[in-house]
Amino acid sequence: MKDGVSAYNLQNTVDSLPGKVDHVYKADGFRGFALSLDAEGLKAMQSHADVDFIEQDATVRIDSYVDESSVPWGLARISHKTNTSTTYVYDDGAGAGTCAYVIDTGIYVDHPEFGGRASWLANFAGDNNNTDGNGHGTHVSGTIGSKTYGVAKQTKLYAVKVLDASGSGSFSGVIAGIDFVAQDAATRSCPAGVVANMSLGGGFSAAVNSAAAALIASGVFLAVAAGNSADDAAFYSPSSEPTVCTVGASETVDDMAYYSNYGSVVDVFAPGTDVLSTWIGGTTATNTISGTSMATPHITGLGAYLLTLLGKKAPQDLCAYIQSTGQKNVLTGIPSGTVNALAFNGNPNA
Repeated sequence: MKDGVSAYNLQNTVDSLPGKVDHVYKADGFRGFALSLDAEGLKAMQSHADVDFIEQDATVRIDSYVDESSVPWGLARISHKTNTSTTYVYDDGAGAGTCAYVIDTGIYVDHPEFGGRASWLANFAGDNNNTDGNGHGTHVSGTIGSKTYGVAKQTKLYAVKVLDASGSGSFSGVIAGIDFVAQDAATRSCPAGVVANMSLGGGFSAAVNSAAAALIASGVFLAVAAGNSADDAAFYSPSSEPTVCTVGASETVDDMAYYSNYGSVVDVFAPGTDVLSTWIGGTTATNTISGTSMATPHITGLGAYLLTLLGKKAPQDLCAYIQSTGQKNVLTGIPSGTVNALAFNGNPNA
């Protein structure tokens, strides 16, 4: 209510309101109330002479950070402002309520590291083999959301296979996978938001870029690999699509990875060299591999993590936030015209 509104006028306003009032605030200097309103009631309140402003209710919770020790270097790096730590510090929300689609070679969904949070959804690789026969997709998924190696340890993981056991696929199959995610995400219970990962790419394709843009427009945050050709990412797809979040790779000594693509379309860098994560072939299987494919899931996981921590954001706004909060000018070897921002999860004690 406006300054100067009396307790009497406050009570008269409350008594005139339709429905149940949840709270009435009577302190001098702050008088008001909380209730649920339909559109018509909201309009009436907005024009009420004694109302100063109206604000939508929101959820608050305890801020609790977890320290996980002896982690892969990438997790430690994105939660600290130096490259000397071996712990991952993260908010215990950890991506809860989010869904993460992995458009890749599939996921070994029974790996214990996924804790039952990984599901197989679709196969557009043309091999009629609903398993990850390569390991790449399982590795990516582990960085996104496994319990030991993951950024967002409570996200749900969904396998959308577009690459076969050799790691190959077609643009048409990739587009089918993207289109599937756009449709399927609308049917899922993902109250905190939806992210997707594409650690793949090929030559420039307007069709692939358009499909990726449509996925973004549907409300799905999409992180994609910049590519491993030591070239301008603008020559490749989907990395050249302006609305996706394009990810370059960094190395343990805080330089741009020698293989990483670069250029104005790159939005952020993340750890990509010698990344340890889940693998196929057994319930304890892991592997250490390198590439912008390994950098990208750090950003997909970070996207899920931030959606839980901060609330829903539009996909492009989330990518812009990740870039703006990244550690600036800490990487060496960044070419002119390429952003120098290393992903950071906002650890307040970094």
